[in-house]
Parts: sequence; C-alpha cells; structure tokens
Amino acid sequence: MPDLRLWGSALRLAVHPSEIEPETRPADGPVVGAIPARYSSTRLPGKVLMPIAGKPMIEHVWRRASQAAGLDRVVVLTDDRRIAEAAAGFGADCEMTPDGCASGTDRVAWAARSWRAAAVVNIQGDEPLIEPAAITALAQHLRDRPGDPVATLAAPAVEGDLENPDVVKVVVDSRGYALYFSRAPIPYPRGEGGAAPQRHVGIYGYQRDALLRLAALPPTPLERSESLEQLRALENGISIRVLPVERAWWGVDTIEDLQTVDRFLLEQLQAGSG
Repeated sequence: MPDLRLWGSALRLAVHPSEIEPETRPADGPVVGAIPARYSSTRLPGKVLMPIAGKPMIEHVWRRASQAAGLDRVVVLTDDRRIAEAAAGFGADCEMTPDGCASGTDRVAWAARSWRAAAVVNIQGDEPLIEPAAITALAQHLRDRPGDPVATLAAPAVEGDLENPDVVKVVVDSRGYALYFSRAPIPYPRGEGGAAPQRHVGIYGYQRDALLRLAALPPTPLERSESLEQLRALENGISIRVLPVERAWWGVDTIEDLQTVDRFLLEQLQAGSG
C-alpha cells in the first residue's frame, strides 16, 4: 500500500523527453471532464456515495476535478437517481445515462455523442485522492496534441507492484506511446540495466472522435484475456500516449481502502485546522 503521507498538494508532470516532433495546431472546442458513477459496484455497492471525511466520495472526486485547469466543464454521469440527487446537493452538473452501459467508457461515450466537445477526460468516480494536476496535464495534452487520439498516465512501479495482478503495468516506446498493458510482470526483469517497470494510472483523455470510435468497437481477444479495456484501442491501431507522473494515488475498491482514505483526509483536515 502506498504511503499516503507522501502526498502533497503538488504533482510534477512532464511529457516524454523524446517528444520533440512538431504536431498540428491546438484542437478547437471545449474539453470536458466526465465522472462516470454507478451505484451497483461489484466489490463495494454504493461506494461513490459512502462518506469520506464527512462528504460522499463522489463529491471529493468532483471537487478535485473542478480544481483542474483546462477543463471547460466537469459533469457527473450516472444511471442512478440517488447519485444524481447527491450531485445536485453539492452543486455538481449531472447527466443521466442508460443503466445498460457496460463500462465507464461506454457511459462517457454515450453522453459525449450529444456534446460539442473537442476532447474528454474520463475521471473515475472512486478516486477521491485524484490529483488536479494530473487532470490538467491530460486536458492540456489533448488540447495541444489533437493528433494523439488517447492519452493516459503512468508512474514508477513500487515494491510489490510487479507481481500484483491488480496493478496494471505498461511498457512504452521511445516516444512515449504504449506498447502493451498487462497484469503480468512487464517488462520481465531478466537482465540488468533494462527498462524500469511502470504502473498504469487509470485516467484517460480522449479526442471525442476517438472515444466514440473506441466505444463502438467490440471487445478484443487481448482485452478479454487481461480484462483491460485499453487493449481494445491498441489491438485496433489506436495509439495511446503515456504521460509520466511521480507516483500513483490511492483509489477505493474495498472497505479497507475506504477506511484508509477516510483516515488520511481526516488527518489532513485536522492538520489544516491546527
């Protein structure tokens, strides 16, 4: 488990150092931050409404996303009236989506069909410690590099990540594009002096057209094998630019995760008021 005490308010991000080639002019149109949120989570039903430091989890995500620069709109997307009512209660923009959306990507794509947006950042509703700077980096990259259909983040792997199938690893080429994502240990540490392992940080930015195309494609063999939706993009020739961050933040999948994040945020509040 990462040491949450290491987190400060700043997060340094940079594009891959070999990105020196010119690209096309910045994209026209707004960039939307979308937070897909469903009630019927498999491992922890209703988790997005569970209280953390006195607020629903989804409110923490929305507030952090709203602090990011480069987003013209932040919207919660849900199929559940309880989540919509909670979002209205803390002042969030919210849209209802069908309950048949199979994934967060499908939910965002369904809503984006009616948006006049250039790009969309998909922000998971169960990451109350998400860094606004990370969202800013993706939004700015999508705006500045419209030739990149999809962008995401990766951080250096820490002890235990390589062998943990719940931690997705990613390898990239010399220009910072993803070669493969896997739950297996990649790259395999056979020899010394090789590439350092990186863990994928699961936030995505999409050019709107790429998002709609990806959501319309059927699941692919590698996607099914690894249970990783991003492999659908790679198997269909849709490139994914990977931007580096210093470390991953803590998401909430279990009640233990919820309690850990709750304690961390309560400590931050107490330290700030002391």
